[in-house]
Amino acid sequence: MKKVAFKTLGCRLNQYETDAIASQFQDNDFQLVPFDKEADVYVINSCTVTHQSDHKSRNFINQANRKNPNSILVVTGCMANNAKNELESREEINYVVENDRKSSVFSLVEAHYKGEILHPSKLNTDLFSYGSTEKGFHTRSMVKIQDGCDNFCTFCIIPSVRGRAVSRPIQDILDNVRDVISNGAKEVVLTGVNIGRYEFENYKFDDIVEQILELEGDFRLRISSIEPDGFGDKFLGLLNHPKMTPHLHLCLQSGSDPVLLQMRRMYTIKRFKEIVDRVRSVRSDFNITTDVIIGFPGESDQDFDATCNIIKELQFGHVHAFKYSIRKGTRAERMTEQVDEKIKTKRSELLRGISDQVKKQYRTEFIGKEQIVLVEKTNGKIAKGYGEHYIPVEFSGEELKKNHFYKVKIKSMTAEDEPVLTGEQMI
Repeated sequence: MKKVAFKTLGCRLNQYETDAIASQFQDNDFQLVPFDKEADVYVINSCTVTHQSDHKSRNFINQANRKNPNSILVVTGCMANNAKNELESREEINYVVENDRKSSVFSLVEAHYKGEILHPSKLNTDLFSYGSTEKGFHTRSMVKIQDGCDNFCTFCIIPSVRGRAVSRPIQDILDNVRDVISNGAKEVVLTGVNIGRYEFENYKFDDIVEQILELEGDFRLRISSIEPDGFGDKFLGLLNHPKMTPHLHLCLQSGSDPVLLQMRRMYTIKRFKEIVDRVRSVRSDFNITTDVIIGFPGESDQDFDATCNIIKELQFGHVHAFKYSIRKGTRAERMTEQVDEKIKTKRSELLRGISDQVKKQYRTEFIGKEQIVLVEKTNGKIAKGYGEHYIPVEFSGEELKKNHFYKVKIKSMTAEDEPVLTGEQMI
């Protein structure tokens, strides 16, 4: 039995695509092994959103080569689009597969072992033919509904490496969701590049969510990440549905209106706050997480202070903060007033300190309350998973099983940098 190893960087869309490709390999008698073990095939699903993402991708390419120089090394994902010539010039990389052909990675490897050396450009282009994810790396089943983006934010390279927005046919999505539920999935996660802009024929994002919630089965629905301008009143009205999880990842990027304008974001801080208020009017403990860019060109101390203040005010459950990184071909690359790297680092430390404090404060509020936890790992009478608010929970109980729901009474919270709620199974 041949062995295959995967390394995924970046967004949940990449995670979904890796899960689907890994499932396809396993369905064809490949053994899945950790990336740090020797394998016959290494697949790196790369990210290129920042310089750091590129650096990590290159490091993993080097690691795979050191593990087994005779293995097949496939590099796909956004860096495969953004740095295609560079990657193809590296002798240790066998195949560089761009995003629109990523779903055919297994076919490429299969042909290789049959002695047929295909060039990736000959593979089929299909953004949605990934198949099942039941043998992937995650208990939650991600379902891709959309790819690409038409927003063209001034800092973002995604439209260049993922292409323009394309939506998956609604019937294919519903069939996919029915399939994963019938295979035992307890949590379905909708994913894509800009899912709020889903549009197929007369159907919008709100319609997709509504129809999935009406499907039969013991499951809950989670939204992976969505732009603040990407939904309307109908979606907000669905947030109190019993199958909908009380968690949204709303991309803020900055707490300053002048910076948002330079970023070409499609909302104001006032509008962002209004959305948060409406979401939390459905449920006051609704977990809202976000992304923040630090050191965007022209960001002043006052702009940065505004970002820190809104994090405190809105009490985000988690803030993914990262330093602005120049991406070639974007409008922000040509902007003057690039922020010094030392200033970015200092601001990053300050903002992460505030974010950690707010996160711990938010999670503390769950002590003494209940969570419905979907178990991802078990070790005897101890289980780990995520509650409906997408907060990690560790609890004790009897006959605990992976991919099952358990009602848990939260007793305490760990003191780690990434605090975990702890509790006991309720009978």
